[in-house]
Amino acid sequence: MASKTSVYECLVIFDSNKYAQDPAKVGNQIAALVQKLEGEVLVSRLWNDQKLAYPIDGHRKGTYWLTYFKLNGQRLTEFNRDLAINETVVRSLTLHVDPRLVEALVEHAKGGLKPRAPEPTVGAPERVVEMPDLEEVGELN
Repeated sequence: MASKTSVYECLVIFDSNKYAQDPAKVGNQIAALVQKLEGEVLVSRLWNDQKLAYPIDGHRKGTYWLTYFKLNGQRLTEFNRDLAINETVVRSLTLHVDPRLVEALVEHAKGGLKPRAPEPTVGAPERVVEMPDLEEVGELN
């Protein structure tokens, strides 16, 4: 029985020192792994470089890398195992993406979708309520 191809989101925290030494090589590791497993990368990019909330294996800083990709579900265990033994990966998390969200998440990761401003409401104009002067109200007791 053939397993279905699904879309996954993978957030990897790379060792910041190793990333700084060769950003192109380290950054391309996830895409290369997906391609090796006969998957398709939808978007792969640097997300952030920041201090970690708590030290992980002596690392106090990490380079966050975000990737969306299509992969046969049966290959996902191999993908996660390869990440676990990779010396530049401090931590990783791979999640299945709901098909209804794929397009929006990938566009956002590419920088295409911007947050929309709230749309103006149509209807009655806003009512202004004036507060009475405290001296007019008197004491509260």
